[in-house]
Amino acid sequence: MSSLAGKTLFITGASRGIGLAIALRAAQDGANIAIAAKSSVPNPRLPGTIFSAAQQVEAAGGKALPIKCDIREEDEVKAAVDATVERFGGIDILVNNASAIWLAGLADTPMKRFDLMQQVNARGSFLCAQVCLPHLLKAENPHILTLAPPPSLDTKWWAPHTGYTLAKMGMSFVTLGLAGELGSQGIAVNALWPRTIIATDALNMIPGVPLDRCRKPTIVADAAHVVLTREAKGFAGNFLIDEDVLHESGVTDFTWYAMDASQRPLPDLFLD
Repeated sequence: MSSLAGKTLFITGASRGIGLAIALRAAQDGANIAIAAKSSVPNPRLPGTIFSAAQQVEAAGGKALPIKCDIREEDEVKAAVDATVERFGGIDILVNNASAIWLAGLADTPMKRFDLMQQVNARGSFLCAQVCLPHLLKAENPHILTLAPPPSLDTKWWAPHTGYTLAKMGMSFVTLGLAGELGSQGIAVNALWPRTIIATDALNMIPGVPLDRCRKPTIVADAAHVVLTREAKGFAGNFLIDEDVLHESGVTDFTWYAMDASQRPLPDLFLD
């Protein structure tokens, strides 16, 4: 399978950034996209809403369903999944993209921020998988793809921002557990992480990162497309890196993904 035509994707945090890029790549195939995110009104600091994302998806050739959804709330996730199934007839793919970030140490991490990260990242990914599961089990080639890094216990990734690392690795360990549980049922459960820092609004949380040394979200979207068009059976428990996925699919020139091709891209967090 090389196309997502007719497939239904439930993508969290798809109003902007990497989530939106994945949605737009799938839309080019003619996919159905449930855009599940909290952003329903314009924010001058964070451009993009579920409605503007839906317009872009439709313009790219897909069908869109914008859904205001806070993945911390079980009832909202259930309602969003029900609305998706009612509109498109099922769910083939869950993309756990929504994530909260706060890059600070112990003394500078308010518990409100700590709780938000744990609730959105690991718990939200688990909840979305749980609610989507009955529909994924009916799908022809079901996938769960989570934007999470390879698991690491190296303290260099924990010491600077324990709260965020715990939350992000939580998504990784949820992926590992669900791969073991659901892989035998024919559901591909995998994680994808960028080799380099991606130019998204999340950069506002990383002071001093030069934009010209980042890559565009399209590199993650193209890699996700390669992953999601693979046969699901027997494909679970992998912690994939965008650049490696594309290289294995035949891509040799990555310069057009760069914000500035003359600059060397910065490696992302959690990768040596």
